[in-house]
Amino acid sequence: MVASWYGAAERTIEITSATAVWQHGGLLVVPIRWVLIRDPLNRFAPQALLCTDPIRDPAQIVRWFVRRWQVEVTFQEARSHLGIETQRQWSDKAIARTTPCLLALFSIVTLMAGRLPARERRQVAQAAWYRKPQPTFSDALAAVRLAIWREQAFVTSRRRSNSTKVRFALPDAWAYALCHAA
Repeated sequence: MVASWYGAAERTIEITSATAVWQHGGLLVVPIRWVLIRDPLNRFAPQALLCTDPIRDPAQIVRWFVRRWQVEVTFQEARSHLGIETQRQWSDKAIARTTPCLLALFSIVTLMAGRLPARERRQVAQAAWYRKPQPTFSDALAAVRLAIWREQAFVTSRRRSNSTKVRFALPDAWAYALCHAA
């Protein structure tokens, strides 16, 4: 049994494993553990997994393989919504700084979304052809944007304490559309 198979429930798989060597022209021979996994219900094709630590337990290798999906989703969301790997800097130092900063921004948005009230945090943008059971990063980003924009609407200048601020109330439908489009 493998828990959280690509975000789903537990899945029963068949595993076989052994050790082998990996040889590549001109390089040293590397001992590996190979793990072959198969779904007895044929819901996915058999897959071979390789690990350069031959003493690792095959079940642990499968758990690592399943957990990697969360990391891949994180990088895909960061590419799509924060522009990772689309930077246009010319200096190596700037390039080396940008990706960690964008990943930090991903973490900050995720943490800020987690602190929002549950009603705001759980708003999910739906499409007619696709229903999402849980909010994605784009939903979290939109919720954080909206919270920041609402907070900014109440900011007044400290210098002019006696002046009144004209407040513009952004209609909810506009705010929703803008938060997802920004």
